[in-house]
Amino acid sequence: MSSSSAPQGFSELWSKNRERQNAAYEEMMRATGDPVPWAYAVWDEVVGNLAHEDNHNRAIAAQILCNLAVSDPEERILKDLAALVEVTRDERFVTARHCLRSLWRIGLAGPTRRTVLVDALAARFGECEPEKNYTLIRNDIVVGLRDLHRATGDETIARRATALIETEDDVKYRRKYEKSWRQ
Repeated sequence: MSSSSAPQGFSELWSKNRERQNAAYEEMMRATGDPVPWAYAVWDEVVGNLAHEDNHNRAIAAQILCNLAVSDPEERILKDLAALVEVTRDERFVTARHCLRSLWRIGLAGPTRRTVLVDALAARFGECEPEKNYTLIRNDIVVGLRDLHRATGDETIARRATALIETEDDVKYRRKYEKSWRQ
């Protein structure tokens, strides 16, 4: 994929003007839903914003980076996955959830990225219990795995998700996760 310059309006993703920022976000999410030739022109800037002081910028960067994975033949996303997973621990839970709900899109980029992503999600599922909102985190992971399974038809994802759900000791939450998987 050839590298070209960032598309017009891309820099507005980091604007302090929320109206301009939201408009740029909507446009970039639409644009990055399919492969784009300019992914590497913006990649480092997006990764840098994963740690921005403004939680809106962190959430936007996480979602855009997940979408850019389909435009990443060099598999840079594998190096940056740890930074994305770190955003799922964000001090602002809404930011963490925006990231969690987008991670599955990385798995659309091919089998290697799918395997690494599923492993990372499984690890996150297992380690989140001490956190305040761990049941929501686990549910978001199950929903992400469901969406990835539906998009790819990869049955190893279904087996992995089922195995994760079965690790839940609390029957109430295990049923909730099972329901989320089936929806």
